[in-house]
Amino acid sequence: MPVKNRFAELHDDITAWRRDFHEHPEILFETHRTSATVAEKLRAFGCDEVVEGIGRTGVVGVIKGKSTASGKVIGLRADMDALPIHEQTGVEYASKTPNAMHACGHDGHTAMLLGAAQYLAETRNFDGTAVVIFQPAEEGGGGGREMCEDGMMDRWNIQEVYGMHNWPGVPTGKFGIRSGPFFAATDLLDIEIEGLGGHAAKPNETVDTTVVAAHIVTALQTIASRNADPVGSIVVSITSFETSSKAFNVIPQRVNMLGTVRTLSNELRDLAEKRVVEICEGIANTFGATVRVNYKRNYPVMVNHDEQTEFAAEVARSVSGDCDEAPLVMGGEDFAFMLEERPGAYILVGNGDSAAVHHPMYNFNDEAIPAGCSWWAGIVEQRMPVMN
Repeated sequence: MPVKNRFAELHDDITAWRRDFHEHPEILFETHRTSATVAEKLRAFGCDEVVEGIGRTGVVGVIKGKSTASGKVIGLRADMDALPIHEQTGVEYASKTPNAMHACGHDGHTAMLLGAAQYLAETRNFDGTAVVIFQPAEEGGGGGREMCEDGMMDRWNIQEVYGMHNWPGVPTGKFGIRSGPFFAATDLLDIEIEGLGGHAAKPNETVDTTVVAAHIVTALQTIASRNADPVGSIVVSITSFETSSKAFNVIPQRVNMLGTVRTLSNELRDLAEKRVVEICEGIANTFGATVRVNYKRNYPVMVNHDEQTEFAAEVARSVSGDCDEAPLVMGGEDFAFMLEERPGAYILVGNGDSAAVHHPMYNFNDEAIPAGCSWWAGIVEQRMPVMN
């Protein structure tokens, strides 16, 4: 694989950083140790500016090229947070924190961007400014939104922004990308049904919330099968069903359900919200119950920009020889907030034959490090070339 020689030399160091992050996972915005380590290394690399506390615990490093005459500023983003999962890998550097682990490879993303930052600070073989962005709380906390709302894009005049995620099942170090909608919007459902509890032997004297809830769960599936365009992409899932009673002979007064809606267009997103509320209220009214629907819009659809996607693919081809078209992903990614503010692209790098992300046996593949670092560096050097 034609990666930059410097990353072959740095491979052991970057691997050690990655495994240290893996051993000490931190969740959401609580990335205090990770953020401090990142900032310390960026300063040691000689970055021109290092700022902590962006988006609560985010870190930004600024690296100026040999020349800045072009006026170009490129942002590179990695996520730092872990997941509330108990690790089962058994590796020697496994998580030392109970019920927390890097089950999505953010330890690898952070280490690879640090490696790229070290190389860029050493060589500065570009005309412009590279801004390396280390983000907390990708896993549900909206850290990307927080960093944007903190004024990051305007403060450093970032003009384009690029992100990367490892991908199990793709050969190690190979890349995949697609233009347009890529990762889904991830909206959240909290549905509370209130009926009339009573004895299970006398259902006629109750308003049975479990029956109401069961009808709602089934009917919500018709949003995808009967309301949405069949060629659209939408998922409605109820993931938690909890009653106010745990007894065998009691019809519960209350049922609470949680779930998620995934869509790949704003039109489908609007349709889903409208139909969720209509279905819940209609069924509850039919059975004489009441319902409260809290539909929370969470991460938006992540949309890659056409020009930047093609450029990102070119850089990937220069690293690994090819770049496949990636599939649509119904998972969410809060890099979407950054792509709403600036043009850019998000790419996948192969993690090989590993467990799936968010699985207790998942582990980032350190053999992907040279390719990932080379892509980060290539984005900067090829987008902002030094003119001879």
